[in-house]
Amino acid sequence: MSAEIINLRRARKAKARREKEDKANANRALFGTRRADRLKMESERNRATRAHDQHRLDQHRCDAAEGLTAGSAPADRPGEEP
Repeated sequence: MSAEIINLRRARKAKARREKEDKANANRALFGTRRADRLKMESERNRATRAHDQHRLDQHRCDAAEGLTAGSAPADRPGEEP
């Protein structure tokens, strides 16, 4: 019964690669998302932000429609009582 002769250098490197891959898999499970998923989430977030900003009312336009000027309070408008 003779033992199989192995190259210790190769065995050590193979073991290190397996350990490194195991650690990488654990980190992917804990922290990572795929790049494609990250890019998709980012584009959806940007699209939602743009849609929200497009529906935002411009304060200056609203004030002009109500007859307000910069620095005037609603009670200062003509025709209204305080």
